[in-house]
Amino acid sequence: MWTLFYRNPRLSILTIFLIIVWGLSSFLILPRMEDPELSQPAAFITTRFPGANAYRVESLVTEKLEQELFEIEDIETLKSISRAGNSTVVVNVKDNVKDVDKVWSKVRDKVSDVTPFLPSGVLEPEYEDWITRASTLILSLTWNLDAPVNYAVLTRQAKELEDRLRILSGTEKVELFGAPEEEIIVELQPSALTALGLTAGDIAQQIKMSDAKVSAGQFRDNFHQLIIQIDQELDSLERIRRIPIQLGNDPGQFTLLGDIAVVQKGIKQPASELAIVNGRPAVSVAVLMESSQRIDRWTKNVIQNLEEFQQKLPEGIDVQTIFEQNRYVQNRLNGLFKNLILGAICVLITSFLLMGWKSALVVASALPLSVMMVLGGMKELGIPLHQISVTGLVIALGLLIDNAIVVVDEVNKELEAGLKPAKAIKKTLQSLTIPLFASTLTTTLTFMPIVLLPGSTGEFVSSIGVSVILALFSSLFLALTVLPALAAWLYQPKKTDVSGSSKANRKKYPTNFNKQLKNWCNQGINHPFLTNQYRLVLDILLQVPIIGIILALALPLNGFFAASSLKEQFFTPAERNQFSIEIELQSVASIEETQNIALQAREVMIQHPEIKEVDWFLGRNAPKIYYNLQQNRRNSPNYAQGIVTLQSNYENLQLINDLQQELDDAFPSALIVAKELQQGEPIDAPIELRIYGPDLDILRDLGNQARAELAQVKNIIHTKADMSETLPQVALDLDEEKVRLAHLNKSAIARQLNQGLEGSLGGSVLESREELQVRTRLAQEERSNLERIASLNILSNQANSNSIPLDALGDVKLVPDIASINRRNGQRMNSIQGFIATGILPSTVLSEFKQRLEKSSLQNLPSGYSLEFGGEEAERDKAVGNLISLLGVILVLMTATLVLSFGSFRYAAIIALVGICAIGLGLFSLWLFDYPLGFMGILGIVGLIGVAINDSIVVLAGLNANPSVRKKDLKSIRETIVASTRHILTTSFTTIAGFIPLWLDGGDFWPPLAISIAGGVGGATLLALSFVPCLYLILGNSFGCAAKNSNIQKSYTPDDYSDFQMNRLQFSNQPTASSDEIS
Repeated sequence: MWTLFYRNPRLSILTIFLIIVWGLSSFLILPRMEDPELSQPAAFITTRFPGANAYRVESLVTEKLEQELFEIEDIETLKSISRAGNSTVVVNVKDNVKDVDKVWSKVRDKVSDVTPFLPSGVLEPEYEDWITRASTLILSLTWNLDAPVNYAVLTRQAKELEDRLRILSGTEKVELFGAPEEEIIVELQPSALTALGLTAGDIAQQIKMSDAKVSAGQFRDNFHQLIIQIDQELDSLERIRRIPIQLGNDPGQFTLLGDIAVVQKGIKQPASELAIVNGRPAVSVAVLMESSQRIDRWTKNVIQNLEEFQQKLPEGIDVQTIFEQNRYVQNRLNGLFKNLILGAICVLITSFLLMGWKSALVVASALPLSVMMVLGGMKELGIPLHQISVTGLVIALGLLIDNAIVVVDEVNKELEAGLKPAKAIKKTLQSLTIPLFASTLTTTLTFMPIVLLPGSTGEFVSSIGVSVILALFSSLFLALTVLPALAAWLYQPKKTDVSGSSKANRKKYPTNFNKQLKNWCNQGINHPFLTNQYRLVLDILLQVPIIGIILALALPLNGFFAASSLKEQFFTPAERNQFSIEIELQSVASIEETQNIALQAREVMIQHPEIKEVDWFLGRNAPKIYYNLQQNRRNSPNYAQGIVTLQSNYENLQLINDLQQELDDAFPSALIVAKELQQGEPIDAPIELRIYGPDLDILRDLGNQARAELAQVKNIIHTKADMSETLPQVALDLDEEKVRLAHLNKSAIARQLNQGLEGSLGGSVLESREELQVRTRLAQEERSNLERIASLNILSNQANSNSIPLDALGDVKLVPDIASINRRNGQRMNSIQGFIATGILPSTVLSEFKQRLEKSSLQNLPSGYSLEFGGEEAERDKAVGNLISLLGVILVLMTATLVLSFGSFRYAAIIALVGICAIGLGLFSLWLFDYPLGFMGILGIVGLIGVAINDSIVVLAGLNANPSVRKKDLKSIRETIVASTRHILTTSFTTIAGFIPLWLDGGDFWPPLAISIAGGVGGATLLALSFVPCLYLILGNSFGCAAKNSNIQKSYTPDDYSDFQMNRLQFSNQPTASSDEIS
């Protein structure tokens, strides 16, 4: 069984061939994307309540929805905003929920259950999923004619493109942005309505009665079945103009609608959303690809269809590509694969220098074969190729050949001892299978927290752990099957002398340079003088073990002390040549004013040669160009979000800060924030303080105090509070006696005003495949003038009664009102947000803000009020808490593995101390290379624990296997350490070499992880070679074992150690060879 692959070369060849075919076929069909696909963490529920202020929306709509949704136990947070005429509830699920689809099904059911109990006038709530993936492709149809933009033509062309893209294979979703709704508008003059004795609602009702889009039954006889329809439906503007309108004050008289109103087709005013691309009016099409597709092939198919579509476009309309994710995916994956190849070369060179070319060749073969097995495993597990999964392969480079190094070197040692290849393989695998499995298992356990981490953060990084674990077990499989056979086939026995002994030829260390070079090429770099000096150092440390312990602990302790001075940056910037910019005006601002500010801001920005283009989306969020961009703005005429594309992604921090300053100076009344794209959870602002309490006035006052403190903090560029702004509204103070005398009531007055100002729908026109609603309302000049609104005539409910001016029934005046009411988990909340300069760490700003709060009156909040911090700190604490919650179980499993492997709690304690020291080494590495302590750095330290203890296991296992060592024979201890040194150095150097490309690649995301593991492994080597044996001696002496100092050899000659070969990880009871025997 142990020699199956050696005895069957064909089986080995077929196994290798199968692995290669499996890996390559998986690579060709694996989906490719930029970032991992995340489960839906949230959903929006939007409910419109026309005419209601924020207080009524909160009590009549928002609270009822929240009470119903709170019954779902898997919901973590409910955040709501109640504005005039609108309620928005954001539902977030708990991180530990696996099947989120069931939760969203329950949410939809609850919304349906509460809908019948909402008050009259409330429109049906709209449920919308939170899309977690960025758009795959964003196209834009721009209007390039000098004539005013015809949105009807532009929108229809965009919808035709939408239909083309939707039917393409692999397309999941297509959405239009900046496409205003088209409708038919019937504009009336108040004087005409008064003369006719009608209201705008009456006109709309008569238009509706003229639209015969209803069934008129069927004709049936014994032979036929025919549909009956009235052939008088509305089908054109002229048909609408010819509708007869019955007079209200003289029912026997009629007039044509075209004689009393202006009938025209146009976009709904005011437009709910607009888009400006390349400075021109546009309608954008955002396309989302199915996650099971290869993005490069899907994009190629789209481009081919787009070329056909462009040929049919009318003159003056062009198609532009705003965003193509495939370019970023290809660049990212190509860079990572380049790092993978470079890391493999570094590992190969390291193996060659330390083991010789034959052993290095066998060891290096584990790299491509393991990668092929990982690709096959990813296909079976449904893990696409993206930056996270490929990075897991890069991380595993230095780890997956450890098993190969141990097995190949041990097989060579047994072959050199004179065993036949089959017996050498059998002896090696019998002694190494269990310890190698245990070592692989402990390393796997340290990466399990990354795999099991709950929430969106866990989903994002989990494929790193999966890739590493797949690579480790792939390496173990190869090390126990194919690689021993390859090592035996490549081995060539040394020539013997006349006496038949090969030892005579190996006794003398070669002095000729060519022979020395040949020896190094065959067996790796080895010099007796260095070995001699190394033994001297070990003798000193073993004689006074406390010195070895103190020296070994120096770096870890420095790391723990330096941890307090490490900068904190939990979410690092994304490496993209794009960033977003947001404009927010006062809540009363119109979309036209927002458009003017956006166009002026664009002119300021494009003066910088580094900026390629600025594209604006007004009234809502822009299409997602990155996975964590927020999509929480709808129907917001005072809001605009821009996508800024740069010529390159280098050195854009200063550019963003310069732009921020220029835009702040140019538009002081607007809140403009340029945001660099960042990794991590979506957050509204890096600094956030939430104040909870029942009274809105007190919440506003407390929020203003906190905002004033935050504004004085260094590097804060803008502040924002939910309740700092009041919304002016027109208040009608009606005299109820006059209202009753006019045979009216307040509801009738409100209804007539709403019908005239906002319009009343009646009838529709089918144009192509679009249904255009007919809206009847007052003319624009009447709706936009407050004095004219006050003088509008209100028609009495009583027949033949005269109309009466609105201002005759009461006073019309402007009064302040609350703009919005925010709630979180059922409590009213005032959120104070701070935006910081690009490149500044949020932790430093938050620390100063907290210090100012401690000295302010906010330390003594009124009864019933509380505060908490949100922003980056909340997400950091949440992610780190989830990670730490998994460590307890993982540490217990690791301890159990070590105790069962060694059969000793004492030895397991030594390894545990090494793991603790590894944490300090990771922190020291981050401090030494000036990297902040963020999530990736923390993940690196967690992974470092399992990697670092492997070397210590090697040394401790060697010490435990030697009976002389257990008697504290210092010479045996020294020789055991020396016998393990080459293996430890080889595995450590190859691990470090595997991380070099990831570190040198630059950026802020991966280097903290790479440097924490690579630097920690380097320090862990010192722990294994000094701390472990010294602590072993001290613990042994504490149990009554005396050291035998007389056994230490004081002098050494090169001949004694000329061709020294290292022992390997063994848990058997075979004694360690003496130095002469090894030589």
